Amino acid sequence: MDIHFFDDIRPFLPEEMPGAFSQLMADSEFLDVLGMVMPDMPEDYLRQILMSCTDNQDFQRKLIYPFLMKIKSQASDGITSDFSALDFSSGYTFVTNHRDIVLDSAFLSALLLDSGQDTVEIAIGDNLLIRPWIKTLVRLNRAFIVQRALTMRQMLIASKKMSQYIHFVIQEKRSNVWIAQREGRAKDSNDLTQDSVLKMLAMGQLGTGSVIESLKELNIVPMAISYEYDPCDYLKAEEFQNKRDIADFRKSQQDDLDNMRTGIFGRKGHIHYSAAPCINQWLDTLDPDTPKTELFNLIAKHIDHEIHSHYRIYPINEDAINGKSNDYIESQLGKVTIQNPDMDFLRERLIAMYANPVRNYNVANGRM
Repeated sequence: MDIHFFDDIRPFLPEEMPGAFSQLMADSEFLDVLGMVMPDMPEDYLRQILMSCTDNQDFQRKLIYPFLMKIKSQASDGITSDFSALDFSSGYTFVTNHRDIVLDSAFLSALLLDSGQDTVEIAIGDNLLIRPWIKTLVRLNRAFIVQRALTMRQMLIASKKMSQYIHFVIQEKRSNVWIAQREGRAKDSNDLTQDSVLKMLAMGQLGTGSVIESLKELNIVPMAISYEYDPCDYLKAEEFQNKRDIADFRKSQQDDLDNMRTGIFGRKGHIHYSAAPCINQWLDTLDPDTPKTELFNLIAKHIDHEIHSHYRIYPINEDAINGKSNDYIESQLGKVTIQNPDMDFLRERLIAMYANPVRNYNVANGRM
């Protein structure tokens, strides 16, 4: 399949990058944002770095990776990973729980670079591309676009094309892909795989065959991402109250920007990535004649089990499963700015966010 079939959704090609760099350097808002996040980088030096990049991964090594290391040192207590279940003999589709809009996939790419592996191509919703420079930046950073606001017929066409692109990346480019197990983040940290994600992934097989054969083409790896603290937790709790109290409440673009900024720069504590084995051998144990609805349900439950059993559990999670608030949760409640805050409700929401991973971990490991 020709790469240009995917021109409207794919990352930039190396030959397109100089033009994209010029667009960024001509965007005053991008330069203002860069000045805030990397104040020690003169504009001329940035231009020099950009124009020296030969491809997307070179761009990530020279610009994105140093920024992530700065975030790691300033806003976390370190990042660890366990990729021991993988041999990296092929490209993988990493299906993960989703905590942070930006950092989940970004830190995964950084960890893969540290391991001498390809970074991931990143599925990102077009609802987040709320500035021209953001769309340019993410396409440089190996993102491909998930189109959201479509009719049912348009959605079917777009989903098949995106699935075909993911198959193309794994089978023909021999690279890696990151996609969340569900659309958007699980605001209560009760991470469950949506059947619709698996149905989309199965649509784009390059050969002919069953759902099982199609998914095997993708070398799916369930992965658990565990943040000790979620800096957006109080924002998520506010959203729960707004949805409870305000009919037809919808987040604004400014809300999305606030979540991005808070997630990137807020305190995260320790972060751990843990990869389960590729599910291909497990898929071979399934009856290919299983009705599709049941089949997707079985596969979703298996991915859930693998993610849940690979969580890293922190002391705050143990406090929360016992229904306890603590100094951290009370300090996060102090950041709430919505009108008429229901503190008991917000506290309960925050505690639930930290309790649900323990609850799921215990079930997956046969402890309940």
